[in-house]
Amino acid sequence: MKLFDLKGKAAIVTGGNGGIGLGIARGLAQAGASIAVAARNATKNAAAVKELESLGVKATAIEVDVRNEASCRAMVAKTAQTLGRVDILVNNAGTNVRKLPQDASLADWREVLDTNLTSAFLCSQAVYPEMVKAGGGKIISIGSMLSIFGGPLMVAYGSSKGGIVQLTRSLAVAWAKDNIQANAILPGWINTDLTKGARQQMPGLQERIVARTPAGRWGEPEEFAGIAVFLASAASDFVTGTAIPVDGGYSVHF
Repeated sequence: MKLFDLKGKAAIVTGGNGGIGLGIARGLAQAGASIAVAARNATKNAAAVKELESLGVKATAIEVDVRNEASCRAMVAKTAQTLGRVDILVNNAGTNVRKLPQDASLADWREVLDTNLTSAFLCSQAVYPEMVKAGGGKIISIGSMLSIFGGPLMVAYGSSKGGIVQLTRSLAVAWAKDNIQANAILPGWINTDLTKGARQQMPGLQERIVARTPAGRWGEPEEFAGIAVFLASAASDFVTGTAIPVDGGYSVHF
């Protein structure tokens, strides 16, 4: 369908070499977008690019430190040079340090906030001129169930993901005049490398999540392809400032 067609569009996906980021990158590529995989691990970047190219689109890898302003600006410049334009930004890069609030250090706090939240601000700010040049754009930032709920070991992570929702709203209001739509996706419990660590640190988590989730299972990274294509395409041109759970019903189950 033309509404969901991304041919001729170019997307940056931070943290796009694995997990939810790669699931989103696959979806955008299947809809026809060229992809810049932006992450720190060169080996994983190269593997992701090879996979995306097999879908028939142009893809490139960019090593980036999303916590660094100059690195984010260089990422955008390289994408524009290699792919010709920048229409879509997916702020997906993230990390977590699981500690009780009284045990978390300032360094822990800064690592998580800078990687998860400050990075989304820096990348969005860096991509803004290219989107204005293109006549508009789509910014998709990845929040979490911890954007909504609290968790005893998630003081920095939850704060960063709550901030993603408020950043999304601010960008949506500020840049609507430029035909830029900003939205957030709030993943539920998804099978990724990040959540493997959570299951190791929190005994019984697997079973508790399945019991709470109406769908009766954890989600998979590829299940973010559809929502990403919607939010990146003309189908969502009048959708902005939203935070959409993709969680199998977890957030609406009492």
